[in-house]
Amino acid sequence: MKDIKSIKKIDVHAHVCPFPEYGVPIQTGAPLLSAQEQLAIYDKLNVERGVLLPLASAEFHFEQITGLDCKMTADNNPDRFSWFCGLDPRCAGHSPTADISRVLNHYKAIGAKGVGELTAQMYVDDPMMDNFFYHCGECDMPVTIHLADRIGGCYGIVDELGLPRLEKMLKKHKKLKIFGHSAMFWSHISADVEAENMNSYVKGKVKPGRLTELLREYDNLYCDLSAFSGANALMRDPEHAAEFIAEFSDRIMYGCDVCWVNQTFQYDFDAFLTRMVEDGMISVENYEKLVRGNAVRLLGL
Repeated sequence: MKDIKSIKKIDVHAHVCPFPEYGVPIQTGAPLLSAQEQLAIYDKLNVERGVLLPLASAEFHFEQITGLDCKMTADNNPDRFSWFCGLDPRCAGHSPTADISRVLNHYKAIGAKGVGELTAQMYVDDPMMDNFFYHCGECDMPVTIHLADRIGGCYGIVDELGLPRLEKMLKKHKKLKIFGHSAMFWSHISADVEAENMNSYVKGKVKPGRLTELLREYDNLYCDLSAFSGANALMRDPEHAAEFIAEFSDRIMYGCDVCWVNQTFQYDFDAFLTRMVEDGMISVENYEKLVRGNAVRLLGL
């Protein structure tokens, strides 16, 4: 059996602040990670490369991280980082007919691999979001989305129990590749999720739910396993995780979403995946797809 320690990971969900010494501390009291702090974490996790995601809407934090900030960091560390561009669906005149392709094609030409993380407080099927998704699909730019359950008091594009608005966009925009992420997204891995807990880290055994249905129906939906939300979705029920990974081995991608230096969930999740391989619950082939191969294929890394 191939030694999985020789398989270097790709993190599809990274946030790095270009000037953390000037930033307003986030809710932990610490600023967002610097590039060197992120790379130190990667060295512990055997991560070869991270994909830097901007935070380009006012809802997430006091400062924004732009796509050009991410490009600058990636250009300064070309062997360790790639990047997504950051656009808000309300850009270019706050219009549902804005020509966003012109901007996307520019960023794609200078190296952007995708778009997001989308955190704007808008409904998933808002006319401006609909237009945004259309252009991302036409430009073959995958989009990482952060789903939320409400307008106000949080961040992320908004859906309801059962993810009907997300399904509407998946059905309408066949060329669009969506990378799903957040507690709201991952809680739908189980059929017993309710409106009261769908934006939280649900525990307990998993009864295959809406997420499984959407993945089976729409081959343009992919799963970003980053943050505690993605880790928890698998770790809460190892037996279901084994079945989920086996069925959707071509649609799931490893990510960290570590935002400050004292987070530790990423080490627990790494240990969990290793144990799953060692116990024969995940094949080495599917482990390699999850931690590396799918990102290489989908993002051209």
